[in-house]
Amino acid sequence: MQTIGAITIDDTYYPGEDLYSDGEIENEMLEIAKSFKPSEYNRVITERKSWTILYHFSNVRENIITAMPITKEDRVLEIGAGCGAITGALAKMAKSVDAVELSMKRSLINAYRHRDCDNVTIKVGNFQMVEKHLEGQYDVITLIGVFEYACSYINGEHPYEEFLRIIKKHLTPSGRLIIAIENKLGLKYWAGCREDHTGNFFEGIEGYEDKNCRVRTFSKKELDDMLKSEGFELVDFYYPYPDYKLPEKIFSDEYLPKIDELSTNYRNFDWNRMELFDEKKVFNSLITAGLFPEFSNSFLIVAKGEEND
Repeated sequence: MQTIGAITIDDTYYPGEDLYSDGEIENEMLEIAKSFKPSEYNRVITERKSWTILYHFSNVRENIITAMPITKEDRVLEIGAGCGAITGALAKMAKSVDAVELSMKRSLINAYRHRDCDNVTIKVGNFQMVEKHLEGQYDVITLIGVFEYACSYINGEHPYEEFLRIIKKHLTPSGRLIIAIENKLGLKYWAGCREDHTGNFFEGIEGYEDKNCRVRTFSKKELDDMLKSEGFELVDFYYPYPDYKLPEKIFSDEYLPKIDELSTNYRNFDWNRMELFDEKKVFNSLITAGLFPEFSNSFLIVAKGEEND
């Protein structure tokens, strides 16, 4: 155990070394978290001109969670907390947050940037080890940019389904699972963007021909079917735009985009891309045809079990 400000870091199940990293830039991010206030992050992002720093420190990241039904009565389990892009927002919204993260370096970044939060405990270690020792059940569990990696750290022939089964036993009967994930059929991939995780063109929409599973994203139907097969009977889809990473708007089935509303389509900070057609015009065609939900670049999902109200 160690403390940084008001934050507790529980390293009981830390394996002793970080098993993944963005490299040397994580040292720079730790220096930022130690030296700058959150109110200064936008200036730092502008000065450093780094996608990695933008991704981890932009307050726009929080938009994916701030509209979710989380209250000061809720215990939250954040799986895959990373450098804490969402942790601070969760801490403001919830009664308490247990943040699970495999990397000690990223956990330190998270702790320093949120060292004034007295309702956050960071549990460092592999989720499969940590989850066996979690106490009580949670009202909300979040998987923000995490579910797609289940085949990398969940053992078994069907790792995604097994991950959902593990998660469900840690939810209260009325608990909610919140998932943010890319849509493998997202329009940007047809238009010439690389698959976000592998960097290959068309890999998701061609069905991930490499069968050595490291990461997988899914279509809306695949996600809906998988969640319902594991007992999440009530599944609501939302549609972050341009995507869940830096969302400017979040649409729903009750409030879908209008013609000409989707015009921020060419931001591509982490990879070069092709431009195969005018995405705004194609989005207009999809909106007219009632197909926008199937081709949204990302999904935000709130899933509840069959026992929920």
